[in-house]
Amino acid sequence: MKKLILLICAVLLSANAMAFKTVVKSKVVGDVAISSKDSEWKVDAKIATEGGREVITIELNAPKAMTPPHFNVEFLTPQLDAHHLWEAGNSDKAWLQPDWRGKYDSSLARSLPLYSFINTNNRNRLTIASSEAIRKVEARMGFREEGALLHGVLRFFVEPDAPLAHYKVTIMLDNRDIFWADAVREGVKWIESQNDFKVCRVPDAAFDPLYSSWYQFHQQITDKEIEAECREASKLGMKTIIVDDGWQTADNNRGYAYCGDWEVADVRIKDMAAHVKRVQAMGMKYMLWYSVPFVGIHSKNYKRFEGKYLTFNNRADRMVGVLDPRFPEVREFICSTYEKALRDWNLDGFKLDFIDSFRIYGTDPAVKENYAGRDIKSVSEAVNVLMKSVVERLQAIKPDILIEFRQRYIGPAIRQYGNMFRATDCPGDMITNRARIASLRLTSGTTAVHADMLEWHPTEKTEVAARHILSALYGVVQYSVMLREIPKSHLDMVHHWIEFSQKHRRTLLHGDFRPYFPQHCYPILEAESKHERIITLYQEGVTANAGAADRDTYIINATGAEKPVVELQSAPRKVEYFDTWGKEVKGAKLTEGLQRVAIPVSGYVKISY
Repeated sequence: MKKLILLICAVLLSANAMAFKTVVKSKVVGDVAISSKDSEWKVDAKIATEGGREVITIELNAPKAMTPPHFNVEFLTPQLDAHHLWEAGNSDKAWLQPDWRGKYDSSLARSLPLYSFINTNNRNRLTIASSEAIRKVEARMGFREEGALLHGVLRFFVEPDAPLAHYKVTIMLDNRDIFWADAVREGVKWIESQNDFKVCRVPDAAFDPLYSSWYQFHQQITDKEIEAECREASKLGMKTIIVDDGWQTADNNRGYAYCGDWEVADVRIKDMAAHVKRVQAMGMKYMLWYSVPFVGIHSKNYKRFEGKYLTFNNRADRMVGVLDPRFPEVREFICSTYEKALRDWNLDGFKLDFIDSFRIYGTDPAVKENYAGRDIKSVSEAVNVLMKSVVERLQAIKPDILIEFRQRYIGPAIRQYGNMFRATDCPGDMITNRARIASLRLTSGTTAVHADMLEWHPTEKTEVAARHILSALYGVVQYSVMLREIPKSHLDMVHHWIEFSQKHRRTLLHGDFRPYFPQHCYPILEAESKHERIITLYQEGVTANAGAADRDTYIINATGAEKPVVELQSAPRKVEYFDTWGKEVKGAKLTEGLQRVAIPVSGYVKISY
């Protein structure tokens, strides 16, 4: 009897702790539970069908403004022909994990709240998206061992947030049997429409081939060295340079303890305005790197902002404070810093780094101070206001200003502030670079997608060095190899592929992009425009299906092997073969059906009908 009483008490206590729980009936995943332990909030949820997808609308209300409740949205549904999970933050690992391990998160400056279960043949099986693209949303998406189920949980208000009296969020469920990438693209557009985001202007120059100083120089740059490399880059057809970290410090330790004053280190660059002008005279635009939230411990500004930091990173290679953007004077400092640089040096753009560091770890310092001095209580909203101000003020001076962000801050909200999204750092790794570019192409809409910077050893075989470029061909290629040190065969190869990328720019960068088999790191990529189709093979043993015989088709051999497999629907009128330098070479006639084709390694074949 005593055990029974204890059990009843435990059940009652558990029921009382779960202050609200409501269930909506989904045709896609079955029961969807919305629950929280907060006792003062009321929840209302409803479900509707929109364009073949289900949308759950959740509204929370409290009697007065108060700390928003941590609440979950959860479902369990049978695993039916769904064997891989794609999500933007780990796009080079499209694998299905057990639900006790499959933990992800998104926020304004980190990934995006969209998850896609797909089958082995590039078909969508279940795509889930949340309209909450500003605040942090934790997710558990994976395989539930008990019952062979797909288990999904979205967790809201997992970080400290400003008091609210009302909150609304929508969840989209899509199980349409469509090409997986189309489900992702449409899901991203849905998130944007739910938030009414206005995309930052994307100048045509955002799609120009680019040179970056980072991998070959790191912090050890000088104006003379940069100008010498720009002379070579401009000859090859590169149109923009990003001068990365190092211009503002004489320190070479690759840390951030000296950043925050944003004054030119004269041992690096004697006269920034004159230097920029000389580079621009070569026909290249000039972009400059800044770490947005960091103020290093050795900077003059560090003491100026005491009491106005979110956190302090005391790791030996960091030693920086992370500014709190909820203070208006912090936002003004950041905005005016970039305005001054633009006016004084006539820059063409900015590489704005580390905005994902605007985060609270543990207790929000503002709560203890009753938000003193802060005109915005939410960190996420303050970052939103800051970055909108940055873009508006810079565009007021130069409407076609270029602004680059890198993965992981690449979600729909970030498209309001930047027009160039770069694959996050993966030096020397052509496969990861390809996967990250493919992911960005699906989530970035009309924003220019850039490769991580390319580098290779100067003694590398030319055809192998070319594979780095071919893996990046469906994004804007950023080069970071020391051009004065690579052999002429490399330079000629680079020059040809820059010419090829520009001749086919509309197809490669603006066409209908189709990435296949994300679970295998995209062994086939394809882009199509009105007049041509370009297919690239990256792995031996896969087949290039040349598609309908209705337009010129290029098949690029980036496999490293000599005879990839090609399938044609009909015999072509004309076939032309080219090596990796763009020189035409002899090749065999092609017929209808499957065949091995001797496409030069890192070269291509043009098929005309």
